[in-house]
Parts: sequence; C-alpha cells; structure tokens
Amino acid sequence: MKSSSYGRLLKGMKIGVLMGGLSSEREISLRSGKAVFEALKRKGYDAVCIDPAPDLGLILQRRKVDAAFICLHGTPGEDGTVQGLLEFMGIPYTGSGVLASAAAMDKIVTKKLLIYHAIPTPDFSVNEHGRTTGKRIALPVIVKPATQGSTIGVSRVSVKKDLEKAIRIARRFGPKVLIEKFIQGRELTVGILNDLPLPVVEIRPMSGFYDFKSKYTPGRTEYRVPAPLLRRVSKRVQELALSAHRALGCNGASRVDFMLADGDDPYVLEVNTIPGMTETSLLPKAAREAGISFDDLVERILTAAVRG
Repeated sequence: MKSSSYGRLLKGMKIGVLMGGLSSEREISLRSGKAVFEALKRKGYDAVCIDPAPDLGLILQRRKVDAAFICLHGTPGEDGTVQGLLEFMGIPYTGSGVLASAAAMDKIVTKKLLIYHAIPTPDFSVNEHGRTTGKRIALPVIVKPATQGSTIGVSRVSVKKDLEKAIRIARRFGPKVLIEKFIQGRELTVGILNDLPLPVVEIRPMSGFYDFKSKYTPGRTEYRVPAPLLRRVSKRVQELALSAHRALGCNGASRVDFMLADGDDPYVLEVNTIPGMTETSLLPKAAREAGISFDDLVERILTAAVRG
C-alpha cells in the first residue's frame, strides 16, 4: 500500500487513547494521554479519550475503537493485562506485547533477563514475605517496589537501621521488594523508537535524588540533551539500551534508564515500555533532539502499531 493511501486509511480509523486507569500513576497517565490526544487531533486523526474501567471491553466496542494508543502507566495497563484484552479483541495497540510488558513491569524479572543477556545491571537481592534472598548487598542501596514506576515507594538507604523501614514502605505497593546496589554516578536515559536509539539524556536532579518530586515539579531537575559524554560512551549507552529493549522483546517506543558509574561504566536500571508522553517528558525531549516533533513522534508510534 502506498504511503498516501496508508495515511488516508489511518485517518479513517478511530483511535482510542487509553489514559488514567487505576494505578498510583493515574495523574501522570492522564497528562500523557491528554498530550497524545491533542497531538492526534492536530494531525487530523479521529481520536477519543478512554479512561479504562472494569468493563473496558464493552467501552471499546461501544466507542467503535479500531486501534489503541496506550498511555497507561503502572498496573493495570503497563503490565500486559490491557494488552492481553486488546489482543483478544483483535485491536492493534501501541508499544510492547503481553510478555514484554509483563517482564518489564517486574523489575526483578527484568534484571534476571538482563543478566542472562550479559547486559550490566547493579547487583541486587529480593525481599519477599519478610525474607531476603540473593546476594548480600553492601550499603548504600536503593529499595524499591518490584512493580511500580515514577519512583513511587523508592528509598535510598545508607545506614542499616533504615533498611527495614524502607522495605516496609516499598511493600505497601506489592509483596516483592528489590534491594539494589546504589551506583554513584550520572543518571542517563535512552529512548528507543521503532528499534532505533534516540540521543542520550542526562538527568540532574537538584536534590541529588531523582524522586517523584524531582520528576514532576518544574525547576527541580536539569535535563541535558544530548548528554555531554564522550562519543564512545554515548554510543555504548545507546547500544546497551537497544540490547535491553530487544532482550525483553519490546516493540514501538520504550525508554531505558541507566546509571553511569565512575570510569564511564554504564548499568541498566530498568526498561519502561510506556514512557511518559507529555511534551516535557524524557522520550519527547530525546526525539526533539533527533529532529522529531512531538506530533510526529506520536504519529510514528501509532503508525508502527497499526502496520504491525
């Protein structure tokens, strides 16, 4: 099919932008969804906003949705559950499939897959049902829920007496807790768009810790795009990002987070299968540096999904 004919076909489809949902990241998801919806409308698409409910399948049928642009963050939505429903209904959707979404949502599973593929990631142990297994990790450590995003429930622990409290905080968001070696260094992220790495972004929180406030409060974090790195280091980080994306079986757009230790040694922290999609989010920042406008980024993600 010629590109012009394909474009007309897409413009004739109803695109459901899935946003909001029930997770602790609901407000961030609503922001992403609104930005994507507005971009699709500017591009001439027939888009509708859908806030998933238990009867999502019926809603999709009633709204006559032909394709879904998923802007859901957290569980359910980013973990493969919504993807499974869409697969069952035969509705094409943006982003990764059921298996990759579920694997990336679980940070422990992600790390095991990274290790299997010889991709460097910080040492870790797991606390579940009050018992810690795995390597003994020397302080300082990062304690985080295994299946949350936006640094919700995350603590940095430097003294032993604070460890149990940090585990209790993380356990509020699920039974599995990741205890990860803290890597002192520079925080980086790389967006992947349709199997191509975008420019590296450096994240420099004013507080020294990229927590929820640092992420979503204007002025609390400086972003450097492209990250001021040696060319060989930047290339290495991009190569590892693409390797992580592929190791988990991701599709479409993803974002891979790193710590760059002293000596320019990169460590993959996690893979995000549904990155934030406000105009100031990290993936759009990287895309803009690559010459891709926000509206064009949204359209490329959608087009890849519908082409299958």
